[in-house]
Amino acid sequence: MSWPYWHRKARRRIARIELTGPIAGTTRERVLKALKQVEERRFPALLLRIDSPGGTVGDSQEIHAALLRLRDKKCHVVASFGNISASGGVYIGVAAQEIVANAGTITGSIGVILRGSNLSELLRRIGVSFETVKSGRFKDILAPDRALAPEERTLLQALIDSSYGQFVQAVAVGRKLDPAQVRAFADGRVFSGEQARELGLVDHLGDEDFAQRRAAELAGLNPDKAPCVTLGTAPKGLSRFLPGSRLLSMIMREVELEVLQSGAPLWLFRP
Repeated sequence: MSWPYWHRKARRRIARIELTGPIAGTTRERVLKALKQVEERRFPALLLRIDSPGGTVGDSQEIHAALLRLRDKKCHVVASFGNISASGGVYIGVAAQEIVANAGTITGSIGVILRGSNLSELLRRIGVSFETVKSGRFKDILAPDRALAPEERTLLQALIDSSYGQFVQAVAVGRKLDPAQVRAFADGRVFSGEQARELGLVDHLGDEDFAQRRAAELAGLNPDKAPCVTLGTAPKGLSRFLPGSRLLSMIMREVELEVLQSGAPLWLFRP
C-alpha cells in the first residue's frame, strides 16, 4: 500500500507535543487532538514535553489512555519532564515507554486532594445565611456555609481513596513496580529528578534534547537526522505583545488553579 508523501515524510520524523500548565479541559482537548494527528500521520515516535503541576483527575486519565492507545499503534513515546511534572503530570508521564527528567526537576506529589471552604463563621459575622432545598442529604456536600458532617467526611474520604488507588495502580503498571512499593513513597511528597530515578519513577537524567534522541533510537531512527515536528501548540494571541503580559499570564494561571481546587478531587501539586 502506497502512503501519501506526508505520511512517508512523517515516518522519518519525531512528533513533539507540549503539555504545560494545569491539566484541565482546554489542555485535554488540545493534547488529545494532537495525539490524534500523531496517530493519523503515523509518526514512529512521540516526544511528550511535560511542565505541569497536575490538574483534574478525569482529564489526566483521558490523556493517559490516549497515550497507551498510541503505543498500541507501535508509536514509541518518551516523556521529558521539564521544570515541574507533578501529580497529574506524573500520571500522564507513566504512560510513556521511557521518562527523562532533569536532575533538578520537581516531580512526584502522587496523591489526591479535595478542598472546600468553610465560611460559616465569616458569613455569621456579616449576617449572611443560605436557605437550601435539596433532594438528598449529601446534595450540598462541601457547601461553604457549614462544616462537613462526620458521615460526609467519611464519604469523601472513600472517594479520595478510590482515586488514589487508581493513581497508584497506574504508576505501578507504567513503571513496572509493585503497588506496595509505590505506596511507600506515594504520600504526596515531591522529589527531585535525581531522587525520582532512584525510586524508579524516571529512567534517565537529561534534558529535552537527550529525550528526543532516546525517542529516535527507540524508533530505529538516526538521532542526528530525525527532526522534531511540534503539534498542537496553544494559541498565543496578541496579548503576549502587551506590557505586563507575562504577569497577566501568571495571574490567570493562579486563578485557574484556585478554580480547579474548589470542590473536586485533583491530582495537583500546589506549593
